[in-house]
Amino acid sequence: MSATVHRLGGKHAPSLDPMMALVAPDMNLVNTIILDRMQSDIPLIPELAGHLIAGGGKRMRPMLTLASAKLLGYAGNRHHRLAAAVEFLHTATLLHDDVVDSSDLRRGRRTANIIWGNPASVLVGDFLFSRSFELMVEDGSVKVLKILANASAVIAEGEVNQLTAVRRIDLGEERYLDIIDAKTASLFAAACRIAAVVAERPEAEEVALDAYGRNLGIAFQLVDDALDYVSDAGTMGKEAGDDFREGKMTLPVILARSRGDADARAFWKDAMEGRRNQDSDLAEAIDRVRATRAVDDTLARARHYGQRAIDALGMFTDGAARQAMVEAVEFAVARAY
Repeated sequence: MSATVHRLGGKHAPSLDPMMALVAPDMNLVNTIILDRMQSDIPLIPELAGHLIAGGGKRMRPMLTLASAKLLGYAGNRHHRLAAAVEFLHTATLLHDDVVDSSDLRRGRRTANIIWGNPASVLVGDFLFSRSFELMVEDGSVKVLKILANASAVIAEGEVNQLTAVRRIDLGEERYLDIIDAKTASLFAAACRIAAVVAERPEAEEVALDAYGRNLGIAFQLVDDALDYVSDAGTMGKEAGDDFREGKMTLPVILARSRGDADARAFWKDAMEGRRNQDSDLAEAIDRVRATRAVDDTLARARHYGQRAIDALGMFTDGAARQAMVEAVEFAVARAY
């Protein structure tokens, strides 16, 4: 055991490859479960679900379940179905999110709602939620069911919180962090924590894995929100400036507005309330977040939460699993560089 693990910001380019290699045999089994459980006698369901599930995502959340099980030396197979349940939960929320946000791109491809329409996307999302809960019930653990069901409810609360905060120029950093903790970090945390439950590990290890996943999830979302102002569709898999056009008060905007003069505050008010959403306005927004170092400081926050995720692994024995989980954090933060 070691008291500390690693300091974020090494010299090599971090990658998800070590984690993907660590869990590859398990992930093959999870993918088989996913393909089997997304089938239906209604052809539109597997067609639409398959479009998103096969859309090139890294499947980070189910990988975290599998990697956490490896970290704990778990030798059973319960984590395979639960990792599939985690992926179904995540995919269902993506289908619903794209409808709510009227998104055109997801992972660089046209979104399901653009191809099949909003009603089909919502209903297939409901189908995947149901499949996820079937898998949880089949596991038989009330504790696992409680963790994942709670995460599902918290995600929905986070999305509603975000919806009611859209175009609210007075949104503060505390509420913003509450939103991303709920809508993103809660599933990362649950995905890791359930591995400790199936491995029958002490409560302290559950809590540590929860902290790892939660802090990783917050760092991941902070980087995503920064990338909206510094990246492009090829890097992000969605249109750059989507958050800006949708009036989402993410941390780069909160910081840029708070540091600006009266002219800047007037610009952000008009932009977030939907009166300035042209390409030239996005270009001005990008200039403003850069001039105030709002993106730099958002990424610094991401590194802070990333380090907290890494520190949470300090109670576990060093080895390939822990190193892969550390590098996954480094990769999540390094996407912006």
